Amino acid sequence: MPAFSNHHPDQSAVISIEAYLIYSSSVAAGAQSGIEECKYQFAWDRWNCPERALQLSSHGGLRSANRETAFVHAISSAGVMYTLTRNCSLGDFDNCGCDDSRNGQLGGQGWLWGGCSDNVGFGEAISKQFVDALETGQDARAAMNLHNNEAGRKAVKGTMKRTCKCHGVSGSCTTQTCWLQLPEFREVGAHLKEKYHAALKVDLLQGAGNSAAGRGAIADTFRSISTRELVHLEDSPDYCLENKTLGLLGTEGRECLRRGRALGRWERRSCRRLCGDCGLAVEERRAETVSSCNCKFHWCCAVRCEQCRRRVTKYFCSRAERPRGGAVHTPGRKP
Repeated sequence: MPAFSNHHPDQSAVISIEAYLIYSSSVAAGAQSGIEECKYQFAWDRWNCPERALQLSSHGGLRSANRETAFVHAISSAGVMYTLTRNCSLGDFDNCGCDDSRNGQLGGQGWLWGGCSDNVGFGEAISKQFVDALETGQDARAAMNLHNNEAGRKAVKGTMKRTCKCHGVSGSCTTQTCWLQLPEFREVGAHLKEKYHAALKVDLLQGAGNSAAGRGAIADTFRSISTRELVHLEDSPDYCLENKTLGLLGTEGRECLRRGRALGRWERRSCRRLCGDCGLAVEERRAETVSSCNCKFHWCCAVRCEQCRRRVTKYFCSRAERPRGGAVHTPGRKP
């Protein structure tokens, strides 16, 4: 988990010690929700959000500046902002309430701003102070990380939902008052996953950032790119293959999905992406699962269940001999 809890402000910090104590638990919970969403979004990808990729501070960890790093920064920043905003709405902070700054203004044809909008301005401001404070460098990597932090916050604001209440005689809804609410965080994650696939590679001259002129050039470059987009500096490695230097495990031994109810497009293609396109075969394994079933309520007050055994089929990537005509790994494919 990103080490927000290890960031201790001093007398000169932007965040006061009192504010740090008030918000730190929400910041930590938000960072954790971001990581959990990362693991969900990439569960069936070659890169599956491994633990070693989750350190945000420059001095501690991410040795790469690829699109996966970009996503980790964006989703973590979004998680912190989202949680701070939600906790504000729940009344957890004395100095934060509804955003009613636009109430009474005309929002569109037939509706006015009103009600109690989630205060994303508050969540954005506090998130920025906590998360961006982890970035102490002045080079291209630092600029990339800060840009992606902001993209995560923009994703929260951009996915908010308008909720309305009708007013009028006998429910005629002649006018409506509307306010903005946070979506499910899963929507933010899905939005950022799309941005991940469309991430922009930034090419900078080698050595940029070692001088004032170089830092200025870096700032100008990133300023020209929309903060709604994810950016990266390096190409991703081949996640099919094990690379101990980079801490990559490869896809051999990974589980994939072939059958099941309500599988998404990405899940249905997981065996091809994890196994076939990486030069591996799909190995079918039968396993037995045990679960509680036929549960009954007994007065008073216990629930008793039976133990049911069920045979299931699972699929894994294996180096077993490939069938004729099987797919082969194509270098350079997106992870």
